[in-house]
Amino acid sequence: MLSICIPSKGEKFLNQTIKDVLENATGEIEVFPVLDGYEPDELIEDSRVKYIRLPSTPEMKKRHGVNEMVRQSRGDYVMSLDAHCLVAKGFDEQLAKDHQSNWVQIPRRHRLDAERWEIQDQEGRPPIDYEYLMWKPVKQRDGFHGYKWDSRTLERVDVMIDDTMTIQGSCWFMTKDWYNRCGFMQIDGYKGWGQEGEEVSFTTWLTGGRVVTNKATSYAHLHKGRTYGRMYHFNKGEAEESYKYSYDFWINDRPLKNRVHNFDWLVEKFWPVPNWPDDWKEQIRYGKDK
Repeated sequence: MLSICIPSKGEKFLNQTIKDVLENATGEIEVFPVLDGYEPDELIEDSRVKYIRLPSTPEMKKRHGVNEMVRQSRGDYVMSLDAHCLVAKGFDEQLAKDHQSNWVQIPRRHRLDAERWEIQDQEGRPPIDYEYLMWKPVKQRDGFHGYKWDSRTLERVDVMIDDTMTIQGSCWFMTKDWYNRCGFMQIDGYKGWGQEGEEVSFTTWLTGGRVVTNKATSYAHLHKGRTYGRMYHFNKGEAEESYKYSYDFWINDRPLKNRVHNFDWLVEKFWPVPNWPDDWKEQIRYGKDK
């Protein structure tokens, strides 16, 4: 069984996402929409859908919701999916078929046309298979921010399951055992929202696991932009605290359970990383602010 968490805080396309998952899963699933301090106008009536309700507070509780889903889940596999996503037919069985116990997988990512509920015309752009960390935010010490790595997508088009440096965080798939082993969705430091993709990918890589894109299946994620705005309520101060904590934790190689690599190993594994200078360690005083 696959247990799927869909975190939401006033998401416009929550029900469409739930229905899409129910329609396109071909194996046994259970779906946990997490209602972060609100109640939607309509609930989905299906034996596979189990709502998790969190009390209304000024803080964001996305991490709390994912942890509660894992606690309640009956599946061998767990997945988190944003509440504005379309998934490919059989996504669940494809990911499970290809999976290894210390992996985190993400499906190939497309762009969602939410009004038509279909994959958006790519206009010549490749799908999003890989992400790298943008240098400028690292240099400015304001956190980690991933960005689509188009050149790697084009160069490695024939590699169907392939390593990615980091993930967006809008979708990930792993075993429940790996989730619990790594202690994902840590609340301390990260608060309730922000840097989920970085925490999952960095922790997995640096404790001997592997983070991969599986191009045999896919999903489409909505780029909200000016049309829709940020649908999951955003607490700027809390998010900035999360970015600051994450930056310090990884750049200074703070204690990490089961660590086998430091952060510089990850950068070197994917070198050259777009826009990163050869003297990146010196420029940011890597590991010197402990």
